[in-house]
Amino acid sequence: MGRPRTNDETVKERLVVCATELLATRPRESVTVRAVAAAAEASTTAVYSLFGGKDGLIGAVRDRAVAGLFQELSAVRASADPLADLHALAVAYRRWGRGNSHLYTVLFGGVRSFDPSGPVGAGDPIRPLLTAIDRALAASVLTGDTRSIALSIWGTLHGLVTLELAGALDSATAEAAFPPAVRATVRGWTTPAVFRDLRRADPAP
Repeated sequence: MGRPRTNDETVKERLVVCATELLATRPRESVTVRAVAAAAEASTTAVYSLFGGKDGLIGAVRDRAVAGLFQELSAVRASADPLADLHALAVAYRRWGRGNSHLYTVLFGGVRSFDPSGPVGAGDPIRPLLTAIDRALAASVLTGDTRSIALSIWGTLHGLVTLELAGALDSATAEAAFPPAVRATVRGWTTPAVFRDLRRADPAP
């Protein structure tokens, strides 16, 4: 039986899913239009008619990753405690990475790299983190520059999640290491008074 050639939403979805898996598991140069079309049981023509070519398809994969992570982080409700909100965002970040490992790898694996220090758009995944940090600064529980704090926290999250997804940390080790690592990173940016209070309340790192 020949490959279906109807370039509808079903074919489009299959192409995005297959491209995501190939980009996450193979060298980028090996992910050709032909390879993606074959994996999706579609024609190469479908890639061009639906996405304009390989670059458009890669862009669609990355857009899905960006939108998915943004949606996960935006679902974290703001509370009266901005530090608690930062921890909740960290948990949501790890949850999305674990549940969407291929999209996470594409987003942070060098395919049109994500730059958290660049301009921030309305749907940028870094925006919920920046908003929580700004609230913490306004409440005088954190001190420093918003971007620097965000990069510090994101670096911790990204490092731990990447190690876990790569299998360098098993799930039990990652589960135990994640909360204290996030606490230690956030605590390093707290004001002296808050730092002392946190140390008294939680002597763990």
